[in-house]
Amino acid sequence: MKKVGILFTLLALVFAFNASAQEATSGAAITFKEKSIDFGDIVQGDKVSHTFELTNSGTTPLIISNVAATCGCTVPVWPKEPIAPGKSAEIKVSFNSAGKMGKQNSVVRIYSNASEPIEKVSLISNVLPKTN
Repeated sequence: MKKVGILFTLLALVFAFNASAQEATSGAAITFKEKSIDFGDIVQGDKVSHTFELTNSGTTPLIISNVAATCGCTVPVWPKEPIAPGKSAEIKVSFNSAGKMGKQNSVVRIYSNASEPIEKVSLISNVLPKTN
């Protein structure tokens, strides 16, 4: 009888652990195709842009509440509607190099209801002086 009690207790612990592990992985989750793009050398005044592809790899709809850039030279455009589990979406980011020089790393923060609530993507470039 004592062995049955121990076996029952172990079985209950396994089920409890399994339930908590599943709970931790549920919810929305963002998976990016890439998190940064390097344009290399560009000339001051050039405008570059990239479309970051993302997938909701979670189990509930992904809601992007805000996307914020580090400066006014970088402009993001993102989907306002929820992204269903398994579906993809795009965040387009544009960078204007006017008034910039040297190595630039324009970081964009994505705020959402995902398990990792703040994700980052970036546009990297090296701005060269304009030649006449």
